[in-house]
Parts: sequence; structure tokens; C-alpha cells
Amino acid sequence: MKREAYLVKCRNARSACRLLCAIVWAMNVLVSPALAEVPITAPQEVRVFDTPNDGGESLTVQWAPMPWDGPDIRYQVLVGEASIIDPQKLTVVSEFPANSKYVKDVKTAWWTRTAEKTWHQAMVKSVKGLEIKDDQPYAVAVATIQGDQRIVSAVQIATPVANWFNWNQLNNLVIGLSFGGLVFFAISYAKRHEIFLRRIPGLDAVDEAIGRATELGKPILYLTGAHDLHDPSTIAAAVILGKVAKRAALYETELMVPHREPITMAVCQEITKQAYLEAGKPDLFKEGANFFITSDQFSYTAAVDGIMLRKKPAANFFMGHYFAESLLLTETGASTGAIQIAGTDADHQLPFFVTTCDYTLIGEELYAASAYLSKESVQIGTLRGQDIGKALILLALVAGTVLATVGVVTGAQWPQYFLDLMRDLK
Repeated sequence: MKREAYLVKCRNARSACRLLCAIVWAMNVLVSPALAEVPITAPQEVRVFDTPNDGGESLTVQWAPMPWDGPDIRYQVLVGEASIIDPQKLTVVSEFPANSKYVKDVKTAWWTRTAEKTWHQAMVKSVKGLEIKDDQPYAVAVATIQGDQRIVSAVQIATPVANWFNWNQLNNLVIGLSFGGLVFFAISYAKRHEIFLRRIPGLDAVDEAIGRATELGKPILYLTGAHDLHDPSTIAAAVILGKVAKRAALYETELMVPHREPITMAVCQEITKQAYLEAGKPDLFKEGANFFITSDQFSYTAAVDGIMLRKKPAANFFMGHYFAESLLLTETGASTGAIQIAGTDADHQLPFFVTTCDYTLIGEELYAASAYLSKESVQIGTLRGQDIGKALILLALVAGTVLATVGVVTGAQWPQYFLDLMRDLK
């Protein structure tokens, strides 16, 4: 009896297995082909137009999303000369999965979008064998591909045109004009009111350093850094030179300004000459006060060190951008007993200046020095306007961080409208 029951169970198990295999076979034969062969058509509502806000070197193609969009189906963008009517003769410039290349993926502002975010968008640019030229018409089509099946949309003609204005940058224009207006307002306010400036010990010591050099009858050494006038720190150093030269002229103290850039030397000569004129001592001005040594970094450093050891200036000024020569220069100056005042925006050299100099202007203190020394309302107002602008930028960064976090957490789209206003869009 037990053996017969066991045989019955085996037969039942074999029957269940056969039934299961039959079901799997039916699904593979009947269901899978139906799913694999999704009926596709050519892309619908295809639009081809000149890419806005560019120089006329591209076209933009947009078409509506389709139900079959997915990784197994692909789109092709075809381009050719405007005289080509047959889409099969067009050149394939891009091919990608049907679940990619959406309007939402393009970095444009919401005020310049011409289609819904869910629409497909591709850009037609020059490729090998086909160059997209300004003011020349081109034939464009889009194809849907599934396996060996390829269906192409109707051919459309479009012409790329250079645009005069990039509307994606409209927010930057508004922000720039707003900051400019803010600076002009601050200048106007500074002419009518006294504006407080934070005390900077290094700049307060300028008079002390020049006075000491005058008392000892020794010269003043002034360096403008390693860069030329394309660098803002060199421009700031040249402006400060004008203030130092004016006071040196008033005290009738010798000024030495060795250079490693010929153009910087020429500019500083004119600045020094103007400073002596403003001080009422044009006869004391010497053309040789600004002189060129060499463009080589360490040859220049060795020459300046030699000047320090021979002339023993009582005050050394190191303004501008510096590299490895900073410590070699300031150590030599410190060994001669000179008062040393440095100012740089090179953060990697600040530790050496702080260690070897009596006073150090850190970062933007270098750019504020001219306004601080001159007390001119225009420069003070400009400085105040820039400070207010920096505060507004910091607030915008905080607000943008909060809005971006809210958008990610909640999935809401409205924060993006505010974020676009603060973005640098192409």
C-alpha cells in the first residue's frame, strides 16, 4: 500500500511539472512576441528651428514623447543639404535611446523654453563630413529605430542664424546692472556722508615706515609682485604705489621700485610721476626710481636681495602676487632690520609673509588699501558697494541652497523658477 501511494504521488508531481512547463512555453510563445514587437511610428510633431541665443552654428530639434520611449528603442537625428528630399540620404549626426535627450536635461532658463519638459530635444552641430554654417538652410529629420525596423519622419528645412542677444543670460544682465547701480548709489552716499572703514594696522603703519626711512636717511623699496597688469593684485599694488610715492615725495625720501615686467614698469613710472606732481615736488622725481631687472624669477630675487644688502632700505613693501621667491625676499629684508609691510591674495604665500613681515594685508585688504589710504569718497563708496554686493551674494547662496533642498525633498518644481534667476545659463 505504501509503495502504491508513493507511485501515485510521483505521477501527480510529474503531471504538475508538465503543466508548469506548458504554461511557461505558452507565455514564451504567445506573450513575449506581443511584448517585443511594440508597434512604432515615426516621431510625431517634429519641430526644427534655429537654436536661440547662439552664434548661428547649430539647429534645435524637438518632438513629442511617445508611449514606447524606452532603452530598447532608439532615435536618430538626420541632417543634410536642403536640396536632399529623400530622408534615407541624410547623414546621421546623433543616435540615442528613446528614454533620453529631454527638454528638462538642457541647461536653459524657464523663460526661454519653447516646449514642455517631457518633450525630446536634440541639437544639430557640425560633424565630420557636414559643417553647419550660418545663414545656410539644412534638411533635418528624426527616425525611430527598433531592431531592423526604421521609420523616418518628414523632412523639414531650417536655417541657423546668429543671434544678437543671449536671452538665457538676461538674469545676469539684470544682476550686473543692479550691482552697478548699487555701487553708484554707494558712491553718491559716500560723497554726502562719512562711511566707517575698519582699521587695518598694516595700512596705518605706512606712514610710520616712510617716516622711519626719512629719519634714517635711507630709501624705500617697493615691489609689485610677480604678475603683470592682467592680474588684479598687480593693479592694486600699482595703485598703492601711487599713495606711497606721494608721501615719499612729501618727505623727500628716495624710492626704489625694481620690476620684472616691462609693461608694469612703464605704468608704474607714470603713476610715480603723477604722485610727485600731486605732491608739488616734480623736480624730485627720478626716471630711474622704476627700473627693470629681469623676467626670470630667481635672478630677479637675487638682484633684489643684493639691493637690500647694499642699500639697506629702512622700509620694504611687498604688494601683489608672489610665488616661491616671497620667503627669500622677506627673510633678507628682515635681516637688514627694515620695517616690512606685505599684501597679497596668494594664500599659499601668506604664512611666509606673516612670519617674516611686520604687517601683512590678507586677501581683499590689498584691494581696499587704496580707498583706505586716500580717503576719497569715490573709492570708499565703491568699496562699500562691493561689500554690500558680496553680502547679497552670500544671502543668495544660502537661499539657493535652501530652495534646492526643498525641491529635492518635496519633488516640487516651483523652486527651480527661483534657482534659474541666480544661475549662469548658457
